[in-house]
Amino acid sequence: MQNAQFQIRRDKARELMLQKGMRAMLISLPANRYYLSGFELHDPQPNESSGYLALFEDGEDVLFTDSRYFEAARRLWKEKNIYIYRAMGAAPGEIGQVIGGKVKSGKVGFESRLMSVAFHADFRQGLDLTDADGLVEELRIIKDAHEIELMRRSAQLNHLLMEHVPSLLQPGRTEAQVAWEIEQFFRNHGASGNAFDPIVAVGPNAALPHAIPGLSPVLDECPVLIDVGARLNDYNSDQTRSFWVGERPAPCFSSALEQVKAAQQRGIDAIRPGARCSDVYLAAWEYLAECGVAQYFTHGLGHGVGLETHEAPSLSPRSDQVLRAGMIVTVEPGLYYPQWGGVRWEYMVLVTENGCEIL
Repeated sequence: MQNAQFQIRRDKARELMLQKGMRAMLISLPANRYYLSGFELHDPQPNESSGYLALFEDGEDVLFTDSRYFEAARRLWKEKNIYIYRAMGAAPGEIGQVIGGKVKSGKVGFESRLMSVAFHADFRQGLDLTDADGLVEELRIIKDAHEIELMRRSAQLNHLLMEHVPSLLQPGRTEAQVAWEIEQFFRNHGASGNAFDPIVAVGPNAALPHAIPGLSPVLDECPVLIDVGARLNDYNSDQTRSFWVGERPAPCFSSALEQVKAAQQRGIDAIRPGARCSDVYLAAWEYLAECGVAQYFTHGLGHGVGLETHEAPSLSPRSDQVLRAGMIVTVEPGLYYPQWGGVRWEYMVLVTENGCEIL
C-alpha cells in the first residue's frame, strides 16, 4: 500500500481526534498503529512493543520505536519524525515528554486497552489525558476497496484449504498433526501465518467452541470440527467447517449440521445496511429455538474480521450497533453436545450497499 493511503487514514483519524477536543493522541494498539502508519502489525510479545504513534493537530506526527526498528521505520516514515527511545522502560516517560513539548495545554488522547498501569503512571506526567479508545476502530470497521480485495483473497485461500482438509482427516492422525498440516498448507500458499491457532476438534472435543488441538486421534466414523484462518497480505480470514469422517454420518450429526446451516442462512438473509447486529443474531437464534435446540447455541453469531481476527462489530444479542456497507463479519452458528461433539459452520460476509455478499 502506498504511504499516501496511510496519510489519508491519519488525516481522517486526526479529524475525529479534533472533533473530540484532543490536540494529540497516542496510538498503542498494534493493529491501529499499522492501520495509520504501515509500521509493524504485531508486537514481538505481550511485554514488549514495536513502537507507538502520536498524532498531532499540526500533522507532524511522530513514530516512536527503539533502535531495533529504526531501519524498518525509515522505509515508511520521515526520519525527522522518528523518535528512538533509549530502552523499553524509558519509553513512557520519553513519549510523554515529547508530546508535552508539543502540546503545552489541552487534551491528549490515549488508548487504554493495552496500556499497563506502570506505563500510564510514567506517561501521564504533565499531560491532560483523555480516553481515545475506539476512535481508530471507528475508521477500521469500514473496509475500503483495497482492504476488501485483500480480505477476498484471504477468504479464497481459506476456501482452498477447506477443500484440502478431507485429505488430512485420516484415521490415526492426531488433532495436533492435522493442525500442523493446515499451517503448512497456508504458508505454502503464500500466507505469512495463521490468523489464530487452528482449532481441530475430534468427537466430544468438538463440543468445546475453542478446543485446543491435542493427541486425540481422528477415528473412522466420527465428527471433526475445523476452525482456521490465514493471514495473507496482513488481513485475516476465519472459517469453520464440520466434517464427518467415514461413510455413515450419525443422525445426531446430520440433524445438527442441517439446523446450523439453516440458521446461518437466516442470519445471512438478515444482513444489510441499517440492520441491527442483535437482530441478525436473533434471526439465527429464533430458527434454532423453533427447532428446540437454541440452548445448545452458546455464543454470539459472529464478529468483525480484518487486521485482527476478532474486531468490531459483534453479532451478539446485546449489540445495538447498526451494520453499514463495507463491514465484514463472520456468521457462525454452532450447536454443542458434550456427549458426542458439536457442529459449527462459518462464512465471512461483506455488507454491501444493497445487502450482503459471502466472501
